[in-house]
Amino acid sequence: MAVHILEEAQRCLNCKVPQCQKGCPIHTPIPKVIRMMLDGKLDEAGWTLFENNPLTTVCSLVCNHENQCEGHCVLGRKGAPVHFSSIENYISTTYSNKMTKGPAPSNGMRVAIIGSGPAGLTIAVVLARKGYQVTIFEGKDKIGGVLRYGIPDFRLPKSVIDDFEYHHLVLKGIKVRPNTTIGTAISIEDLFRDGYKAIFVGTGVWQPNALHIKGETLGNVHFAINYLNNPDSYRLGESLIVIGAGNAAMDVCRTAVRKGVRRVLCFSRTAKVAASKHEFDYAVLEGVEFFYNKQPVEIVDEGVIFEDVIEHEDGSFETVPDSQKLYEADSTIISISQGPRNRLVSTTQGLQANARGLLVADEYGRTTRPGVFASGDVVAGARTVVEAVARSKQVAEAMDAYMQGREFEPAPDAQA
Repeated sequence: MAVHILEEAQRCLNCKVPQCQKGCPIHTPIPKVIRMMLDGKLDEAGWTLFENNPLTTVCSLVCNHENQCEGHCVLGRKGAPVHFSSIENYISTTYSNKMTKGPAPSNGMRVAIIGSGPAGLTIAVVLARKGYQVTIFEGKDKIGGVLRYGIPDFRLPKSVIDDFEYHHLVLKGIKVRPNTTIGTAISIEDLFRDGYKAIFVGTGVWQPNALHIKGETLGNVHFAINYLNNPDSYRLGESLIVIGAGNAAMDVCRTAVRKGVRRVLCFSRTAKVAASKHEFDYAVLEGVEFFYNKQPVEIVDEGVIFEDVIEHEDGSFETVPDSQKLYEADSTIISISQGPRNRLVSTTQGLQANARGLLVADEYGRTTRPGVFASGDVVAGARTVVEAVARSKQVAEAMDAYMQGREFEPAPDAQA
């Protein structure tokens, strides 16, 4: 592997104006990192990656590289781009096992992080580096949020998240309270009472969106976010229909194939899947069948009744008369994104949500309640891991300014 990585790194042109870096939502200094590695400075390259992106190892595996760093590589215009995802994974995994630095000297201030998904973990690490005493409150038994409970193991091994917990949380003195949901026994008010100077909310979006069609409550119908949480709990039978064609739907399809489902049918309302080409290509390779411009009408014991739709340029859809047809399957999984649970909003005075149930916050995470910050999916809706990290780095700086009692000045390249 090391020889392959070195050969791939040597293809980098070290562009003066690196388009790959422009294509990365978190502006990873790609040519600089590659040059460090080629110069024998592997540890320095690893440190640079983690300093810029605490979730660099995760992002090397799950980012949509074809549309970001690798998709902007100039070599890709006439041939194959430099596959920085492989280089990043090699450097970050090699260096992570060498990380031994303990917690920074305490500045005496406590910070509460609600939720341990990509946003929460990023905030926790950045603030711990500044000397804050950080406690993460996680509703499930292990950290990771969507990383652990929403992305299949074949895409993101759980060992990567476990390594992160040790090298970033344990070594930095970050405390974790698992199986603790804020908004029930413990409230936001309780956290402020106990001396937390600021609170970050990164609870993600765990409430599946429903189709609201007849048959959705049948016993052989499930939601994608619930299935991906623990696939081994489900008995799907020999055949499966997946409604929706985003990246989560691809995860469902490919997981079902690995769990023994013989035939997987994926239905898209549009003429093209919403998933990345990479994930779509692998789903096709693994035998998933795709159907386009189909809209579910009713779910029955035998399968799903779909009708054909015509998609217009303005994004509207027109039903094709007399086009209803039953597609048979043993089970159905609905994968049309998800929204937030609003327990925190309903139990916290001054905290507002919008019509979609997402927390209202400005571009730097400041909510309608002073001292409470938020970012990630619970604010923006379901987005990518690297987008959550990029935004959360700015939110961490805004939290630091708030707790230090100074005016927040965003970095020049802050992402809105």
